[in-house]
Amino acid sequence: MASYYASFANVIFPCHFFSSSSIHRLAHFHTPLAFSHDASPVKITRRLSLSSSALPFDLSPPPIDHDLLDTMAVAGAKVSEDGVIGTFDNDEEALDAAENGVAVVDLSHYGRIRVSGEDRIQFLHNQSTANFEILREGQGCDSVFVTPTARTIDIAHAWIMKTAITLVVSPVTRERITDMLKKYVWNWHAFALDCSRSCLSMYIFFADKVEIQDITEKTSLFVLVGPTSNQIMEALSLADIVGQPYGSHKHYTVNGMPITVGVGNIISEEGYSLLMSPASAKSVWKALLGHGAIPMGSNAWETLRILQGRPAPGKELTDEFNVLEANLWNAVSLNKGCYKGQETISRLVTYDGIKQRLWGIRVSSPVEPGSTILANGKKVGKVTSFTTGKRASQPLALGYIKKKAASEGDTVIIGDDVEGTVVEVPFLAHQIPPS
Repeated sequence: MASYYASFANVIFPCHFFSSSSIHRLAHFHTPLAFSHDASPVKITRRLSLSSSALPFDLSPPPIDHDLLDTMAVAGAKVSEDGVIGTFDNDEEALDAAENGVAVVDLSHYGRIRVSGEDRIQFLHNQSTANFEILREGQGCDSVFVTPTARTIDIAHAWIMKTAITLVVSPVTRERITDMLKKYVWNWHAFALDCSRSCLSMYIFFADKVEIQDITEKTSLFVLVGPTSNQIMEALSLADIVGQPYGSHKHYTVNGMPITVGVGNIISEEGYSLLMSPASAKSVWKALLGHGAIPMGSNAWETLRILQGRPAPGKELTDEFNVLEANLWNAVSLNKGCYKGQETISRLVTYDGIKQRLWGIRVSSPVEPGSTILANGKKVGKVTSFTTGKRASQPLALGYIKKKAASEGDTVIIGDDVEGTVVEVPFLAHQIPPS
């Protein structure tokens, strides 16, 4: 069992090296939870292949004597058949905590993709909208995967680690993005055709220098949301991550097992994300609750996503809308050269071609996604998401509105007779377009 954990840790957290002896005590959880910062990882003396067919050991979750979801179910969580926690029957309390205290959300159903190999930086630089070449180990960013015509697929949150880049994506795009990246690893011609001839000389054959691995089932992911998240970091002796820029991340150990803690929580640049082995998840979850975090299920998380204004695949991020209409300026580099979707993005900026924008809309009563948005009697957009908000008292929609038809503070009509006011929402308000 000890050798299993050592192998597991070295594959998932390549910035560390773990021996069987250092992992031995993890087979049982009788020791108290202890976080420590790994300031000087031992140099790795061998390179592991991430091809699943070449791995000499099983990467399925280890046969341990507890299950986090079972523990949560006993505590009152409603768990779906696919292992997603819908609610802890405390949605209002959790939303209050996200606003005034701290909530913890199990996002282990979100996708985690590991990109490794010598050319991983250039590969992701060419495959998505962010400038990966300016980032260094320990930094991170948001980047958007788009089609060749800059239509949106998903926002990925990326961590730049020592020998790999870890991407966090939506559960609904996990397979699509993994397959897309693997396709371009093995077929560079397909990507080259997406670019103009002037760009072709920039691309190399990646087949031997980039490896893609879906590590979703081999890791767990929690996020902290709320203004007192910093106090929990300090209480767990993780204060050195507090105050660092968005996307910054550091590696620690929990009872000898690796855990990565990053600044930001997918829907906000505040809060924290915690990536760990499933073997550590129960101990970490209990520690977070023990320091005052309120558990939040996916139902309340979706409410919070809409209130924050964070676009989601299949709703705000679809083939119908481009990345600049989604107002995702912070995740887009306009000066990094050719990448998938770059020509369309450049034309949109150069010729002021952005025809619509994603907004929040404070409404007087519930509306359905897909409903038409009217201004001065004319169709100017459509609703993409809706929530009644906290205690059903904050009805808010997200929707795309034609650029010249309405903006912040203007009144619109949704459907036949629901009045709404166009408002900024936090996630979109923090996006900074070029001056």
